[in-house]
Amino acid sequence: MAVRHRLIHVSPSAVWAVLADGNRYAEWVVGTSRSRPVSGRWPRTGAVIRYEVRLGPLRLLNETIVRRCEDGVCLELEAYAGVFGTARIAIELRPWGEQCLVLVDEHPLQGAGGRLHNMGFEALIQLRHRAMLGRLARLCESEVQDAHRGLRRAHAVSAVPGEDGVGHA
Repeated sequence: MAVRHRLIHVSPSAVWAVLADGNRYAEWVVGTSRSRPVSGRWPRTGAVIRYEVRLGPLRLLNETIVRRCEDGVCLELEAYAGVFGTARIAIELRPWGEQCLVLVDEHPLQGAGGRLHNMGFEALIQLRHRAMLGRLARLCESEVQDAHRGLRRAHAVSAVPGEDGVGHA
């Protein structure tokens, strides 16, 4: 069972905002090139997202269904990968001071992935998770930094003498 974690330097709510946006799935999930919700309301239980996986010239359309969702805390997904079968992917968010500890747990459920699962595949999943959590961290942290920069700029502009009636003679 591939379990990996990463401390992301933003609040759990900032991480959840990214996870809860089905259109952004391909931005943080390694191996996907595009994604879009196709049924239900992502990330509610039963919602489905469709995404494209590119393997060289080959393009595969796969789907992921939400099996369990606890807003701001956990998201459990079942990923369908065609002939490779299905996998359970659980993402848990834990407050860690002002930051968020993200835990990802993945294991095959059905199909060839389950039958072929061994230490080699486990190592590949670990590498994929490391990259995925790195993407998620960069995405969440840069969004929070951008939002803070925007607030500082807005505050600096409004603090100019005369802009708000202060500083007039």
